[in-house]
Amino acid sequence: MAHKKGAGSTKNGRDSNSKRLGVKVYGDQPVKKGGIIIRQRGLTFKPGINVAVGRDYTLFALQEGDVKFETIADRKFVSVIK
Repeated sequence: MAHKKGAGSTKNGRDSNSKRLGVKVYGDQPVKKGGIIIRQRGLTFKPGINVAVGRDYTLFALQEGDVKFETIADRKFVSVIK
């Protein structure tokens, strides 16, 4: 049994591209209509007032305004307030 790796026999060295998930616009910051607020996997944050969900669970603004984060009954909501 070899104690050294043969040339080109390594099984490591693969990785996926980063998906750039996370909060893009924080609380009390302005957002434009259609602007992305959060990119996420699953509904960690739920849509509140003037916020909608995309196919990939992205939360985006339906109107221009300021972003507000709130927790109601252990659920996190994101709203856009004029």
